[in-house]
Amino acid sequence: MDYNLTEEQEMLKRVARDFFINELPKSLIEEMAEDTKGYTPELWGKIADLGWMGLIVPEEYGGSGGDFLDLIVLLEEMGRARLPGPFFSTVVLGTLTLLEAGSEEQKQEFLPKIARGETIITLALTEPDAVNSPDFFEVEAKAVEDEYSIHGTSSLFLMPM
Repeated sequence: MDYNLTEEQEMLKRVARDFFINELPKSLIEEMAEDTKGYTPELWGKIADLGWMGLIVPEEYGGSGGDFLDLIVLLEEMGRARLPGPFFSTVVLGTLTLLEAGSEEQKQEFLPKIARGETIITLALTEPDAVNSPDFFEVEAKAVEDEYSIHGTSSLFLMPM
């Protein structure tokens, strides 16, 4: 298997690095660390305009249909730049979960909006009225030597933010 980046991935890496050098000064990162929102809509819009919100969204849902390695290249540059904001929760947790487990209706409703940067979502592990207490959960984790074995069933859902 060839693990070298394609010409397109090398270009994505260069464009992302240059973008974050120009658009994400240290002062903005520090400001967003103190902000309750954690990102600026202006920067979010610029990232969306570059098509990065839809990088792994299939073309039929308004994305560019990139693959997981394309996403990793971009995430590496975002990590290098210390990008604040909901990209990971929206594009990685939300989009990948929708692609894997979402209904066709959910995909048609959410994926185009994510790809355009209009919707921010996250993965929610409990329902809004659920009690957040260890006594509430029915899933069990038992220590087995150096690892844990998890038994039970739990529900996950996506929640627009």
